[in-house]
Amino acid sequence: MGMIDTVFDIRAGFLPAAHAAILWREVARVLPWIEEEYSAGILPLKGGQFLSKRAKLALRIPAHRAEDALRLAGCEFDVEGNPFQVGAGRIREIAAYPTLHAHFVASEIEERAFLEQSMQELSSLDIRCRLICGMRQELDTGEGTLSGYSLVSHDLKPESSIRLQHAGLGKMRRFGCGIFVPHKTIAGLED
Repeated sequence: MGMIDTVFDIRAGFLPAAHAAILWREVARVLPWIEEEYSAGILPLKGGQFLSKRAKLALRIPAHRAEDALRLAGCEFDVEGNPFQVGAGRIREIAAYPTLHAHFVASEIEERAFLEQSMQELSSLDIRCRLICGMRQELDTGEGTLSGYSLVSHDLKPESSIRLQHAGLGKMRRFGCGIFVPHKTIAGLED
């Protein structure tokens, strides 16, 4: 199934660190079908701070839902007492990049096993690349705490890049986990 991003301007002040569950529920209130779409998710917004005027709300959703998702434009959410206004939206096609980054891939296992599991999952998707794993971290979703790692995938061929962005890795997309986005080139990093 093909995926696409719908990207919205936002006007918001402070965004709490543990905003993921609240923001998901607010989006699902307007777009109830999103709960049934396993691969759908909200791309991570950095919480625990005031958002810049350039910050965007982006949903990774099945392409056939793109037009319907634009109904979020004009909605106003309350995120723990902080107003969050959704502005104009647009559809953004997923493009191939040789280097992709997932801010957080949920996993309860230690790093070496996580990398092996990730490579197996990528292999099952016929994706060939190299991986760089970040340090173990925790994500407070507002419903609980998840453990996991950031992950950079590089040396991707165009078809593998698209496939990885469509499929993602791991679980909990609703909280932004396992969603890959373009990352600056890191050539020579492991030399």
